[in-house]
Amino acid sequence: MEYGAFLLALVAGCINAIGLLGFEHQSVSHLSGTATLVGAGLLGNPLLTTLHLLGVLLSFFVGAMLAGFLLHGASLKLGRHYDTALLLEAILILGASVLLSQGSVYGHFAASAACGLQNALATTYSGAIIRTTHVTGIFTDLGIMIGSLLRGEAFDRRKLQLFLLIISGFIAGGTVGALLFAQWQFDALYAPAVTCLLLAAAYHLYSKTHR
Repeated sequence: MEYGAFLLALVAGCINAIGLLGFEHQSVSHLSGTATLVGAGLLGNPLLTTLHLLGVLLSFFVGAMLAGFLLHGASLKLGRHYDTALLLEAILILGASVLLSQGSVYGHFAASAACGLQNALATTYSGAIIRTTHVTGIFTDLGIMIGSLLRGEAFDRRKLQLFLLIISGFIAGGTVGALLFAQWQFDALYAPAVTCLLLAAAYHLYSKTHR
Protein backbone atom coordinates (compact mmCIF):
# COMPACT_ATOMS: atom_id res chain seq x y z
CA MET A 1 0.00 0.00 0.00
CA GLU A 2 2.77 2.45 0.94
CA TYR A 3 4.64 2.01 -2.33
CA GLY A 4 1.42 2.09 -4.31
CA ALA A 5 0.60 5.42 -2.66
CA PHE A 6 4.08 6.67 -3.60
CA LEU A 7 3.53 5.76 -7.26
CA LEU A 8 0.07 7.32 -7.37
CA ALA A 9 1.40 10.53 -5.80
CA LEU A 10 4.20 10.52 -8.38
CA VAL A 11 1.59 10.20 -11.15
CA ALA A 12 -0.41 13.12 -9.76
CA GLY A 13 2.67 15.29 -9.28
CA CYS A 14 3.72 14.58 -12.85
CA ILE A 15 0.28 15.44 -14.27
CA ASN A 16 0.07 18.63 -12.22
CA ALA A 17 3.54 19.79 -13.28
CA ILE A 18 2.67 19.28 -16.95
CA GLY A 19 -0.59 21.19 -16.47
CA LEU A 20 1.17 24.06 -14.73
CA LEU A 21 3.87 24.27 -17.40
CA GLY A 22 1.36 24.12 -20.27
CA PHE A 23 -0.16 26.97 -22.22
CA GLU A 24 -2.87 27.79 -19.62
CA HIS A 25 -0.72 27.05 -16.52
CA GLN A 26 -3.65 25.13 -15.05
CA SER A 27 -3.41 23.12 -11.85
CA VAL A 28 -5.47 19.93 -12.17
CA SER A 29 -4.55 17.64 -9.27
CA HIS A 30 -6.08 19.78 -6.49
CA LEU A 31 -8.86 22.34 -6.35
CA SER A 32 -8.11 24.91 -3.64
CA GLY A 33 -6.32 27.34 -5.95
CA THR A 34 -8.81 26.79 -8.76
CA ALA A 35 -11.77 27.41 -6.44
CA THR A 36 -10.08 30.60 -5.21
CA LEU A 37 -9.61 31.78 -8.79
CA VAL A 38 -13.30 31.12 -9.48
CA GLY A 39 -14.26 33.29 -6.53
CA ALA A 40 -11.83 36.04 -7.49
CA GLY A 41 -12.88 35.80 -11.12
CA LEU A 42 -16.47 36.66 -10.31
CA LEU A 43 -15.25 40.22 -9.75
CA GLY A 44 -13.74 40.74 -13.16
CA ASN A 45 -12.38 37.73 -15.06
CA PRO A 46 -13.84 37.06 -18.51
CA LEU A 47 -16.86 34.77 -18.40
CA LEU A 48 -15.11 32.07 -20.48
CA THR A 49 -12.20 31.95 -18.03
CA THR A 50 -14.55 31.51 -15.08
CA LEU A 51 -16.51 28.81 -16.93
CA HIS A 52 -13.26 27.00 -17.73
CA LEU A 53 -12.25 26.99 -14.06
CA LEU A 54 -15.68 25.74 -13.07
CA GLY A 55 -15.27 22.98 -15.65
CA VAL A 56 -12.01 21.90 -13.99
CA LEU A 57 -13.77 21.77 -10.60
CA LEU A 58 -16.71 19.81 -12.00
CA SER A 59 -14.42 17.38 -13.85
CA PHE A 60 -12.54 16.51 -10.65
CA PHE A 61 -15.90 15.92 -8.97
CA VAL A 62 -17.09 13.66 -11.79
CA GLY A 63 -13.87 11.64 -11.57
CA ALA A 64 -14.46 11.10 -7.85
CA MET A 65 -18.04 10.07 -8.63
CA LEU A 66 -16.75 7.43 -11.05
CA ALA A 67 -14.55 6.01 -8.30
CA GLY A 68 -17.50 5.94 -5.90
CA PHE A 69 -19.60 4.08 -8.46
CA LEU A 70 -16.88 1.52 -9.23
CA LEU A 71 -15.45 0.84 -5.78
CA HIS A 72 -18.47 0.83 -3.43
CA GLY A 73 -16.55 1.97 -0.36
CA ALA A 74 -14.05 4.43 1.00
CA SER A 75 -11.50 2.11 2.63
CA LEU A 76 -8.93 -0.06 0.88
CA LYS A 77 -10.08 -3.64 0.34
CA LEU A 78 -8.66 -6.35 -1.88
CA GLY A 79 -11.01 -7.46 -4.63
CA ARG A 80 -12.51 -4.08 -5.46
CA HIS A 81 -12.23 -2.78 -9.01
CA TYR A 82 -9.09 -0.69 -8.56
CA ASP A 83 -7.73 -2.11 -11.80
CA THR A 84 -10.78 -0.83 -13.69
CA ALA A 85 -10.46 2.57 -12.05
CA LEU A 86 -6.76 2.77 -12.93
CA LEU A 87 -7.55 1.75 -16.51
CA LEU A 88 -10.13 4.56 -16.76
CA GLU A 89 -7.60 6.98 -15.28
CA ALA A 90 -5.05 5.97 -17.93
CA ILE A 91 -7.66 6.53 -20.68
CA LEU A 92 -8.48 9.99 -19.30
CA ILE A 93 -4.80 10.92 -19.14
CA LEU A 94 -4.26 9.77 -22.72
CA GLY A 95 -7.29 11.78 -23.78
CA ALA A 96 -5.87 14.81 -22.00
CA SER A 97 -2.58 14.37 -23.85
CA VAL A 98 -4.29 14.30 -27.24
CA LEU A 99 -6.54 17.28 -26.49
CA LEU A 100 -3.81 19.44 -24.98
CA SER A 101 -1.45 18.63 -27.85
CA GLN A 102 -4.11 20.04 -30.18
CA GLY A 103 -4.35 23.22 -28.10
CA SER A 104 -7.73 22.31 -26.60
CA VAL A 105 -8.42 23.39 -23.02
CA TYR A 106 -10.79 20.42 -22.73
CA GLY A 107 -7.66 18.43 -21.99
CA HIS A 108 -7.63 20.10 -18.58
CA PHE A 109 -11.05 18.62 -17.89
CA ALA A 110 -9.85 15.11 -18.76
CA ALA A 111 -6.73 15.49 -16.62
CA SER A 112 -8.72 16.86 -13.69
CA ALA A 113 -11.22 13.99 -13.93
CA ALA A 114 -8.31 11.53 -13.90
CA CYS A 115 -6.97 13.13 -10.71
CA GLY A 116 -10.40 13.14 -9.07
CA LEU A 117 -10.79 9.46 -9.90
CA GLN A 118 -7.34 8.68 -8.47
CA ASN A 119 -7.87 10.75 -5.33
CA ALA A 120 -10.97 8.73 -4.47
CA LEU A 121 -9.42 5.30 -5.11
CA ALA A 122 -8.73 4.66 -1.43
CA THR A 123 -9.51 7.40 1.05
CA THR A 124 -8.64 5.55 4.28
CA TYR A 125 -6.03 2.95 5.19
CA SER A 126 -4.74 1.82 8.61
CA GLY A 127 -6.27 4.84 10.33
CA ALA A 128 -4.72 7.32 7.88
CA ILE A 129 -6.53 9.58 5.42
CA ILE A 130 -5.09 8.92 1.97
CA ARG A 131 -4.88 11.73 -0.56
CA THR A 132 -2.47 11.11 -3.42
CA THR A 133 -3.18 14.14 -5.63
CA HIS A 134 -2.20 16.88 -3.16
CA VAL A 135 -0.23 17.19 0.07
CA THR A 136 -1.99 19.90 2.10
CA GLY A 137 -3.81 17.38 4.27
CA ILE A 138 -0.70 15.24 4.60
CA PHE A 139 1.31 18.15 6.01
CA THR A 140 -1.60 18.98 8.33
CA ASP A 141 -1.74 15.43 9.66
CA LEU A 142 2.04 15.35 10.10
CA GLY A 143 1.88 18.56 12.10
CA ILE A 144 -0.84 17.11 14.33
CA MET A 145 1.18 13.92 14.84
CA ILE A 146 4.35 15.77 15.81
CA GLY A 147 2.43 18.12 18.09
CA SER A 148 0.88 15.09 19.81
CA LEU A 149 4.33 13.52 20.13
CA LEU A 150 5.64 16.64 21.88
CA ARG A 151 2.73 16.32 24.30
CA GLY A 152 3.87 12.78 25.12
CA GLU A 153 1.46 10.70 23.05
CA ALA A 154 2.47 7.59 21.09
CA PHE A 155 3.85 8.13 17.58
CA ASP A 156 2.57 6.05 14.65
CA ARG A 157 5.69 5.26 12.61
CA ARG A 158 3.72 3.35 9.99
CA LYS A 159 1.56 6.38 9.31
CA LEU A 160 4.67 8.59 9.21
CA GLN A 161 6.21 6.32 6.58
CA LEU A 162 3.06 6.47 4.47
CA PHE A 163 2.87 10.27 4.63
CA LEU A 164 6.56 10.74 3.81
CA LEU A 165 6.24 8.44 0.80
CA ILE A 166 3.25 10.40 -0.52
CA ILE A 167 5.06 13.73 -0.07
CA SER A 168 8.24 12.48 -1.71
CA GLY A 169 6.26 10.85 -4.52
CA PHE A 170 4.36 14.07 -5.30
CA ILE A 171 7.55 16.15 -5.32
CA ALA A 172 9.39 13.57 -7.42
CA GLY A 173 6.44 13.52 -9.83
CA GLY A 174 6.70 17.27 -10.24
CA THR A 175 10.37 16.93 -11.12
CA VAL A 176 9.71 14.10 -13.57
CA GLY A 177 6.81 15.99 -15.15
CA ALA A 178 8.93 19.10 -15.67
CA LEU A 179 11.76 17.10 -17.23
CA LEU A 180 9.41 15.19 -19.54
CA PHE A 181 7.48 18.31 -20.54
CA ALA A 182 10.71 20.03 -21.55
CA GLN A 183 11.40 17.16 -23.94
CA TRP A 184 7.99 16.07 -25.23
CA GLN A 185 5.46 18.78 -24.26
CA PHE A 186 2.03 17.24 -23.66
CA ASP A 187 3.15 13.84 -24.98
CA ALA A 188 4.83 13.62 -21.57
CA LEU A 189 1.42 12.59 -20.20
CA TYR A 190 2.00 9.18 -21.75
CA ALA A 191 4.38 8.44 -18.85
CA PRO A 192 1.76 8.70 -16.05
CA ALA A 193 -0.78 6.93 -18.29
CA VAL A 194 1.53 3.96 -18.75
CA THR A 195 2.26 3.95 -15.02
CA CYS A 196 -1.47 3.66 -14.31
CA LEU A 197 -1.77 0.79 -16.79
CA LEU A 198 1.11 -1.05 -15.13
CA LEU A 199 -0.42 -0.50 -11.69
CA ALA A 200 -3.77 -1.81 -12.96
CA ALA A 201 -2.11 -4.95 -14.33
CA ALA A 202 -0.10 -5.49 -11.14
CA TYR A 203 -3.18 -5.12 -8.94
CA HIS A 204 -5.23 -7.44 -11.16
CA LEU A 205 -2.61 -10.18 -10.95
CA TYR A 206 -2.10 -9.67 -7.22
CA SER A 207 -5.80 -9.80 -6.41
CA LYS A 208 -6.30 -12.98 -8.45
CA THR A 209 -3.35 -14.61 -6.69
CA HIS A 210 -4.35 -13.61 -3.14
CA ARG A 211 -8.13 -13.72 -3.37
